[in-house]
Amino acid sequence: MPSIFGGTAAPVILAQAQAPASLSPLARSAQGPVSSTVSRNGGVASCVDAANVGDMSEHSERSVVVERTSSGQFVATNARGGSISFGTSSASDQNIGFTPVELFLAAIGGCTAVDVDVATGRHAEPTRFSVTVTGDKVSDDLGNHMTNLKAAFTVQFPDDEGAERARAILPRAVQASHDRLCTVSRTVEIGTPVTTTVNNT
Repeated sequence: MPSIFGGTAAPVILAQAQAPASLSPLARSAQGPVSSTVSRNGGVASCVDAANVGDMSEHSERSVVVERTSSGQFVATNARGGSISFGTSSASDQNIGFTPVELFLAAIGGCTAVDVDVATGRHAEPTRFSVTVTGDKVSDDLGNHMTNLKAAFTVQFPDDEGAERARAILPRAVQASHDRLCTVSRTVEIGTPVTTTVNNT
């Protein structure tokens, strides 16, 4: 593969994270190693990443409210009043919306994209910045879940001042997002339990 620096650029393995030993056997069995790689070609950097846990504080809680709007259709509203519709309906007028799994993939891609954009964008404005997030939905002894989660960055910078610095920072920015910063994918990799309850009405 030609390199923007001349010669050939082979993929560089950035990280391979195993499930923490403190997880239960069930949680560990649901997780696999997640690797991050970077390759460059003609000014385009392509990074593969997949799925911050800090101290609890009075400002740590995040929340959304999900409400049913019709059969198979829902709307999620955040504390600031923003909303997004989604569902599972296959009706012809509703089949272009997001499913919950697609929102999950978008959350992974969006979270790590923000991290990387903050780090690289201060040096050069990208001419192209996209993240393609993929995974396999499976059903096994653990129930329904996603495997083989990958987020592929494709980022281009113009040939102007700061672009070379942005390209150099890109792999480290993806690494930092993968290892520490992306709250969504870190939560997936750590294996945080989800508690469900039924409120009395």
